[in-house]
Amino acid sequence: MIDFYYWPTPNGHKISIALEEFALDYQTKSINILTGEQHTPEFLAISPNNRVPAIVDHDGPDGQPHAVFESGAIFLYFAQKTGKFWPEDPVQQSIVTQWLFFQNASVGPMFGQCGYFNGYAKERVEHGIQRYCGETKRLYGVIDKRLGEQEYLAGSDYSLADMSTFPWMTEKQQNLHGVDVTAFSNVERWLATVGARPAVQRGMAVMEDDLKVGNPTEESFKAMFGQE
Repeated sequence: MIDFYYWPTPNGHKISIALEEFALDYQTKSINILTGEQHTPEFLAISPNNRVPAIVDHDGPDGQPHAVFESGAIFLYFAQKTGKFWPEDPVQQSIVTQWLFFQNASVGPMFGQCGYFNGYAKERVEHGIQRYCGETKRLYGVIDKRLGEQEYLAGSDYSLADMSTFPWMTEKQQNLHGVDVTAFSNVERWLATVGARPAVQRGMAVMEDDLKVGNPTEESFKAMFGQE
């Protein structure tokens, strides 16, 4: 059994999708980032960077409990634990890893900053919007070009990279980022294909009633963006 420490954010959805795709037994442990539960000592012992998602696998290596934080590390842990969604060919392993890291290093940070300046910042900061939302649209272009060459991000097969990237590009995220996805036809095709997967739908549905995008209260803003 895996304890899944979670709140419905794009990063959280990445792992709820993965848990469903890998068919792993899990129980959801809500970490309400709007009220500051990510700052508790109990959660920090599992996720030192006070960020969701995180997991504790009670059937970890040698049968011992094992905690993992950082979504990219969780993906690799699941692949190594199960052997699923992990190609045997080392070249293809490298390609999957590159596109997984592309999401973690570029898509997540840039889309996240665009969302902050568009939907959370207390005042409109034009330079921040131009910088990060401009970079978000550039990354859409990178992804669209790739998906014009391959069916999925890492090639012909659905992979960790697709699971990781999809939640950052849903309709709600497009609206937050000010992206017109009709300008990216290959992305549109891929979103429809990935979004039709039953495991993706189940993963996106975890705590969907708690999903909130933009316009935080003063208390929620402090909990999410304070310097604690």
